Amino acid sequence: MILQVSPPTPPLPPLKLLLRSPTPTTSTPVANPGLRFREKLHFLEHSLRVDPLSALSFNPSLRSAPLSSLLSLTSYLSSSFGLSPLDSGRVFRMYPHLLTCPDPDRTLTPVLHFLLGPADIPFPDLRRSVLRCPRLLVSSVDDQLAPALLFLRRLGFRSLSSQTALLLVSSVDRTLLPKVRYLQSLGLSHRDTVRMVLRSPALLTFSIENNFKPKVEFLVGGMGRGVREVEAFPHYFSFSLERRIRPRHRLLVEGGAEGMSLAEMLKPSDGEFREKLLGIKLSIVGEEP
Repeated sequence: MILQVSPPTPPLPPLKLLLRSPTPTTSTPVANPGLRFREKLHFLEHSLRVDPLSALSFNPSLRSAPLSSLLSLTSYLSSSFGLSPLDSGRVFRMYPHLLTCPDPDRTLTPVLHFLLGPADIPFPDLRRSVLRCPRLLVSSVDDQLAPALLFLRRLGFRSLSSQTALLLVSSVDRTLLPKVRYLQSLGLSHRDTVRMVLRSPALLTFSIENNFKPKVEFLVGGMGRGVREVEAFPHYFSFSLERRIRPRHRLLVEGGAEGMSLAEMLKPSDGEFREKLLGIKLSIVGEEP
C-alpha cells in the first residue's frame, strides 16, 4: 500500500510584508481560506496585541473580514490620528466592533474633523486624547460631542487638550450639569463654581456620591473647615480620602499643626510633608518657655 503524504502547510509570510502590502495585486495567487484566516489572526495577535478569540467573541463579523480591511483601518488610524498599531490595538480591545468598521471615512473622519476643528484640539494632542479616551472614536458628533462642547464653551473653556478632551464624551444632563449644580449647592456662587472647574477640570469627572459628598462631609465634619477652602484649592477632590486626606489630617492633629492650609497639607510628597510637619513641631517646642 502506498501512503499519501499531504504537502506541508506553507509558512506565514513575514509580518512586515503583510503591513507593506495591504491589498493583493492581481498577479498574486489567491491563498486558501485557512491560510488567509491564520494571517489575520497573526496580525491581530502580534501586530495589534489583540486577543483573537476575545475579538471574535465580541465581534463575530471579524471572522469574514479580510485582512486587507484591517490593514487599511490600521493605516487610517495612523495617518489621521497618529496611532501606532499598538495604540490602535488598545482601542480595538475596548471597542472590538471597530475592527469591522465598514467605512472609516464616513464614521471616523467626522470625529477627526470635529476634534481638530470646533474642539480645537492641537494635532500633537490628538493621539494622547484618543488614548486617554478611546470612546471619542465611537461617539456621535451631533448627539454627544457637539452638545458637550457647547456646554464646556459656555462654562468658559476656550480650548481643550488631551487632559480635558475626555469631557466631550460626558452627558450634559446626566453628568456635567449635575456636578456644577452640586458644587453650587454647597453655597458657592455660579461664578465661583465656574472658576473652580476651570482651575481643576477633573472636577467634572468625579462622582457626586463617591467623591464629592464623602470628602465634603469629612472637610466640614471631620476637619472642621469651611467649604470656601475647596474654592481656594479645588484639587482637594483629586486626593484619596482614605490614603491621603484622613492620614495627613490625623498627623496634623497629633502635631498641633491644624492651621495648615489644604494645599500645604495635600500637595507635598510624603517626605516633604513629614519634613514640614517636623519643622512645625520643632518651632512649637522652641516657643515653649
